Amino acid sequence: MLRVRAAAAHFVLLCLTYVSPGSCDVAGGAGSVNALPAGGGARLAPSFDAATPRNVTALVGKSAYLSCRVRNLGNRTVSWIRHRDLHILTVGGYTYTSDQRFQATHSPQTDDWTLQIKWAQQRDAGVYECQVSTQPVRSFFVTLHVVDCDEIYQRMFSDGVPSARILGGPDLHVDIGSTINLTCLIQFSPEPPAYIFWYHEDEVSGRKQVISYDSSRGGVSVVTEKGAATTSYLLVQDATPADSGRYSCAPSNAELASVRVHVLNGERPAAMQTGSAGLSNSWRCVIALLAACALHARLLRAQLAS
Repeated sequence: MLRVRAAAAHFVLLCLTYVSPGSCDVAGGAGSVNALPAGGGARLAPSFDAATPRNVTALVGKSAYLSCRVRNLGNRTVSWIRHRDLHILTVGGYTYTSDQRFQATHSPQTDDWTLQIKWAQQRDAGVYECQVSTQPVRSFFVTLHVVDCDEIYQRMFSDGVPSARILGGPDLHVDIGSTINLTCLIQFSPEPPAYIFWYHEDEVSGRKQVISYDSSRGGVSVVTEKGAATTSYLLVQDATPADSGRYSCAPSNAELASVRVHVLNGERPAAMQTGSAGLSNSWRCVIALLAACALHARLLRAQLAS
């Protein structure tokens, strides 16, 4: 089926791009075709600039630009084809798709034919073909990668090993009768953990046990939010001195993380706990923003270098 569609696409391109020699010359217009010089004559064959990037990365929701630099184009026409379904997107400067996010741009003073994809989505990722209407056709392939902020963060800051940490450690202080609120952040994992266990260890007796949500103590709950980074919240209400000790978060796909909790009876140390959840959200937003800025600067340097 793909071979049939490829043959059909090629036939359509021939129909769209055939122009008799000397018939027209639309300077600067969309889809412009330059007429052959009167009397014919030898002409160099079209060729692609080997320095043109073959891999392009774009952010979700931003514009993606795929470049194709053709030397000695003559009266041939440049077309862009989406390879996964062999859909003809543009021919010259004209768009042949109902998806108006696609647009081809060309300046008569350059050899560049650029395919712009507005508001790129992850479904736009894949191989795109820049095709010149020679016989046989000549093609240049560009692979588009579309990533979101969470994926950028993982690529830039991860060493590829899943990790867990409890925010606000290594020591947290809470008042007696208040709520112990622990936030465990699991990052750099290809998929969310299958399970997360919380442990409490009494550092005086050395007794360590899995925290049970239906124990006779009561007032214990866990909320887990799964995603590119998984967050697990442990809430222990009406804290007592017996709740002091080492708390550990043990996800199925990473080493456990621990923190010491001190339940105080009237003391007010400077390290008093002040809301781990709010810190988690702010930290994630700042890191995502820094990652996006770093990637933007990297892409800009690559464009200037080309």
